[in-house]
Amino acid sequence: MASGKVCFLAALFSLVILSTFIDSTQTANCCLSYTSRRLRCQRLLGYTIQTINTSCDINAVIFHLPGRFVCADPSSIRTQREMKCVDERRKKNQP
Repeated sequence: MASGKVCFLAALFSLVILSTFIDSTQTANCCLSYTSRRLRCQRLLGYTIQTINTSCDINAVIFHLPGRFVCADPSSIRTQREMKCVDERRKKNQP
């Protein structure tokens, strides 16, 4: 009887630890560095702005490209031009 309770508590504890680990890995999709590559505006599908918080250590602009994401320095003139290009294209395509 006691060993059944111990097994149940061990399984429950393992489940809690596993779910905490899964949650922390899913929320930690952060940029860790910036790209040095030049991005072509025509390939950019959009962007997301990442701010410093408990999970992410740097501010970044995450550009969405077909099949991947690229992190860029938000203070860079090149990054700001690329963001402006995406914004202008969105405005042009709106009815």
